[in-house]
Amino acid sequence: MQFNLEHLGLPARDPAALKDWYVRKLGGKLVLTGGTTAPVYFVQVAGMVFEIYTATRALPDTADNKLAGLRHLALRVDSIEAAKAELESRGVKFTADIGNAGGGGRVLFFEDAEGNLLHLVERPAGFAFQ
Repeated sequence: MQFNLEHLGLPARDPAALKDWYVRKLGGKLVLTGGTTAPVYFVQVAGMVFEIYTATRALPDTADNKLAGLRHLALRVDSIEAAKAELESRGVKFTADIGNAGGGGRVLFFEDAEGNLLHLVERPAGFAFQ
């Protein structure tokens, strides 16, 4: 049996606003809109599709990288400095300085409009998963 990643669910307090954030800040593309009573948006970012829909509750520490569950989205880049400059020009605020990445390389963390944790990751040549 072969599995292929299709999409990741991303519940939001304000799905329309979060959809707009991913489109404006990360260059995402709205690929499908659905839902009968509540809006559902499918947005593609860096080859990954997010299903953004209405959350029924939220935790105050969404950006805590040690909280159990799916915790962050890593966006691989060739140059952290170049990607940082581009995202800052789009209004993205970074939450820490550039640090060391687990497994090698460098990372730089930021949050989306609802506090979900994302980071840029720059890996060395020949890294285990290219």
